[in-house]
Amino acid sequence: MTVGGLALYLNSLSDDAARAALDRCCGAARWVEGMLAARPYASDVAVFDAAERVWWGLTRTDWLEAFRRHPRIGEREHAEAWARQEQAAMDGAPAATRAALADGHRVYETRFGHVFLICATGRTPEEMRRALERRLRNDPAAELRIAASEQAKITRLRLEKLGPR
Repeated sequence: MTVGGLALYLNSLSDDAARAALDRCCGAARWVEGMLAARPYASDVAVFDAAERVWWGLTRTDWLEAFRRHPRIGEREHAEAWARQEQAAMDGAPAATRAALADGHRVYETRFGHVFLICATGRTPEEMRRALERRLRNDPAAELRIAASEQAKITRLRLEKLGPR
């Protein structure tokens, strides 16, 4: 197996530069440190495998740390560039959908204690609203796992964006 562009890129960075790059992908400090410890990567597949392995080996506290780095769906003005791109579909969302998401976020955060996390890439505002309403019926432990799974998807997409262009 040959070393791919992402693996080459991450392997070539200093620890500080790699830490900063990985932190953009996932805001859990222990995930970043785990990814640094897994270097050098033999391939891009090895990067993605490490990302999953490290993520699912973390604790609830680590997951919540990562979740805190995400803006609410529709609140892009305070988001960093990747989050704004990921939520681009919200730009044309009807006012009623925006209001329903805002209301749903408040209920969700009260119920679960963290931001509603969903991989927004490729989803319509209405799909995200329906997902939020559906997930409000989950028990807290199940919802934490679902949110963690969504974070893993977001992290994968962000890793794919890393490297020289």
